[in-house]
Amino acid sequence: MRRSIPALLLFAATIPATGQVLINGAGATFPYPIYAKWFDEFHKKNPQAQINYQSIGSGGGIRQLLAGTVDFGASDSPMTDEQLSKSPSRILHFPTVLGAVVATYNVPGVTQELNFTPEALAGIYLGTVTKWNDPVLAKANPRAKLPAAAIIPVRRSDGSGTTFVWTDFLSKASPAWKSKVGSGNAVSWPAGLGAKGNEGVSGLVKQTPNSIGYVELVYAIQNKMAYGRIQNASGAFVRPDLNSVTAAAASAAANMPDDFRVSITYAAAKEAYPVSSFTWLLLPSNIQDGGKRKILTDFLRWMLHEGQAMAEPLGYAPLPKAVIAKELMTIGQIR
Repeated sequence: MRRSIPALLLFAATIPATGQVLINGAGATFPYPIYAKWFDEFHKKNPQAQINYQSIGSGGGIRQLLAGTVDFGASDSPMTDEQLSKSPSRILHFPTVLGAVVATYNVPGVTQELNFTPEALAGIYLGTVTKWNDPVLAKANPRAKLPAAAIIPVRRSDGSGTTFVWTDFLSKASPAWKSKVGSGNAVSWPAGLGAKGNEGVSGLVKQTPNSIGYVELVYAIQNKMAYGRIQNASGAFVRPDLNSVTAAAASAAANMPDDFRVSITYAAAKEAYPVSSFTWLLLPSNIQDGGKRKILTDFLRWMLHEGQAMAEPLGYAPLPKAVIAKELMTIGQIR
């Protein structure tokens, strides 16, 4: 039986034993399953390293990093220039894996995989597409017997990188969404029920008939929930998987900026899944504690080598080799 994902990852006692180094991090729920695996495996190989990670959402991770209450943050959206300006130390972005945000739904009687256009998804969260048998949904799913039931949209209630990825896609694909709502870790939602974390959204969708929500792919898989194909920039309806997420990153990998802050939603490639994203660890470039600095830099190198092989079994795509090479060079900027 597969265990559910807890809200707090704790691999060691709060008070470290002699010679051990305690490191605290907080942030995104999107990559939590792979981070849980990585921190556990790294601890087995390096018993002196105790890494605690709180899965509280990207917004919370960024706030705690800026406040200096954690040693590293984690986010599914790059920090903004304004956020970076508030840090006493330069913050470095390290992409860790690639993932997909999926449209997961609970429609009684509908068992087949549904197709969703950007128009339909934007309309659902704008509150203008309110029934499952609305023409915009029926046209994309001619073989599905969609009910006349009211759609219950579920969205994040906390500051969330997953929300950024979702709204960034909608802003690129839907002029109506861009003009009325826009993108961000937190937006003014016209419709929907709020839930905290990917865990909360997946849980609420699973228990609410006729609902739809957006979550990281692994949460839908682990909870055995239905999720659909989404129409990309080329007009193709694409299923989220390793190949389609990798295709979305291909162009960005070849032209990756030095600070790694990039968006890959609504990529032009025909095979690209349109709601794909890198996710990042956020570290200060100046880490005064030598023990913590060594553990964190050792972990980054381990993550970029051995750790990447653990991504695919958990529903994530590993980083492109060109990105890994660039990151290995950037680790040297941590002093």
